[in-house]
Amino acid sequence: MHWLKILTPLLTASFLTAATPLAQAQNSGDAILLEMQKAFRKRDQATLTQLLPQAAGHPLEPWAAYWELKNRLETAAPDEVLAFMARYAGTYQEDRMRNDWLLQLGKLRDWGTFAQVYPQFRMRDDRSVTCYALLVDSLQGRGAPDMGRQVRDLWLAQKDADDGCTLAAAQAYAQKQLTDADVWRRARVAAEANRQKAVRDAVAIVAPDAADQVAQVFASPAKYLSGQSKARGRERKELALLALIRMAAGDPDAAATQIEGGWGAQLAGEERNWAWAVAGKQAALKLSPMAVGYFAKVRRDQDLNDDLLGWKARAALRAGDWKTVRRAIDAMGPERTDATWSYWKAKAMLADRPNAEERAEARQLLEDTAGTGSFYEQLALEEIGQRVTVPPAPAPLTREEKAAARANPGLVRGLYAIQIGLRSEGVREWNYTTNLHQGGGMGDRELLAAADLACERQVWDRCINTSERTKTFADWSQRYPMPYHDTVLAKSRAIGLDPAYVYGLIRQESRFIMDARSGVGASGLMQVMPATARWTARKIGMTGFTPDMINDRDTNITIGTSYLKLALDDFEGSMALAAAGYNAGPGRPRSWRNGPVLDAAIWAENVPFTETRDYVKKVLSNTTNYAALITGQPQSLKSRLGTVGPRPANDPETMKDLP
Repeated sequence: MHWLKILTPLLTASFLTAATPLAQAQNSGDAILLEMQKAFRKRDQATLTQLLPQAAGHPLEPWAAYWELKNRLETAAPDEVLAFMARYAGTYQEDRMRNDWLLQLGKLRDWGTFAQVYPQFRMRDDRSVTCYALLVDSLQGRGAPDMGRQVRDLWLAQKDADDGCTLAAAQAYAQKQLTDADVWRRARVAAEANRQKAVRDAVAIVAPDAADQVAQVFASPAKYLSGQSKARGRERKELALLALIRMAAGDPDAAATQIEGGWGAQLAGEERNWAWAVAGKQAALKLSPMAVGYFAKVRRDQDLNDDLLGWKARAALRAGDWKTVRRAIDAMGPERTDATWSYWKAKAMLADRPNAEERAEARQLLEDTAGTGSFYEQLALEEIGQRVTVPPAPAPLTREEKAAARANPGLVRGLYAIQIGLRSEGVREWNYTTNLHQGGGMGDRELLAAADLACERQVWDRCINTSERTKTFADWSQRYPMPYHDTVLAKSRAIGLDPAYVYGLIRQESRFIMDARSGVGASGLMQVMPATARWTARKIGMTGFTPDMINDRDTNITIGTSYLKLALDDFEGSMALAAAGYNAGPGRPRSWRNGPVLDAAIWAENVPFTETRDYVKKVLSNTTNYAALITGQPQSLKSRLGTVGPRPANDPETMKDLP
């Protein structure tokens, strides 16, 4: 109740109004919090200790106290940690501190204290902590029968090495709950991700005497292979396979030559299948026609993981080999049920002269996948003869539902933090509150009310992301908001650009956060890079442009829409290519389009960059939904896709001079 008393007056305070600028301290207390965040990031303990008393009574005091204690957690007494968690019981900061302390206790091997603290941990979202907990259960004789499977799944999901899962994996292996195959698979996946320490940690579990050879494998795969003329025993074969994986990452054709040249015969069947699949994946990432041939040498798809099978399916899609598409998807594990592969399996079945039973199965797959929420849901919807339309709005929120959201301390703290410039902290507190409200997560009506609060405060990313979690209805006014409506429509239509396309792109780029900054320097609603902004300003004749102008809302929209239109024209009106160019720069999709003429959905699924592949699909899906909202008419995603192929020989490129 202490924090409810503090927060209640803030519900009507001016800092929550739309007119309040973001990232600006409204009073000295806010300034103290901003200074403490800076000190925390610099690990400046003296400043944190000095400023903490001045944060007393501030609505975000839990953050101030968290930063001060977290920064010295390694030397803090247990009583201090327990006192912190008691004082801020029920808050995000309490549970985050518990998470941090559990990691510390795990590293210290203080299993007794860990076992006492862990049951109160509510988030349960840290894989390393979960691995420590599984290990503690095992050490204390409470290990679950499926401990090995749980550890394996957590371990394989991590790219980087960590203490918790590595330690738990070693214990599970010692207890014969993890097999040699499990551990070597971890090493293979880590090798492909270029994580040398993770590979070494895995090899040290299954073959301690061979762990030192991992450095040689990474330093020069070719040299390592040439020094291993004959592979005897599983250890040496697996190390050779790791070398082939690293070689394929740089040159899949060179790896294929090594496999053909003798290593394939020395590897076991499962190892050889994996080697060919990695060569196939890396060739597919280069859009090489050799990918299909390399994958064809895999004799047993069940030996592969879902990632390799996904790339086998993509390469087969690009080649028009529907039989292989279907076989690869059928061999998948959990990924098989994803909308992506449900859709392509149905398409593969329909493309392969299906009988009545297979047609019915394909139709059922499409019906089960169809919807308006994502790219493949929309494509499946069209395959069964429907178009995207705006769903019915949910029942209006009651006064009581709105009041409950506005009185929720976690939501108010989250908005306050975002409002004064502590966006990362505010987002985490908001997400925690909506995920763990009263111990079980918010229901749909509570999520709707929380999203309504965020929309009202124009915190659009929380508005959208919270609304997207409702399961029994979809409020598109929240999920697809249209801030700056008049400006976006006027700027778009003035240059002949579909405003739905602009909104679809902004929603994906920045979630309408005006002060958004990317890690590479892009700014504003449309996330424009400084060099791109200068180039575009020259192209459209904008005089007097300076880089700081990109942070002005109207200028950002003008530059962003103009650049998007230039990209769209340069790619002959292809929304898929222009979106890829906007995300990855126009040079990359110029090369990605070379090859056969493809359905744009197949082309998009084969984009080599994971971020850009996801981006293109989301922008086009967003665009279709925004078009339904703007026009009030049923919309087609397929009509916006078309085909993608090489540039016509007589069509000059207009963006070659882009820096």
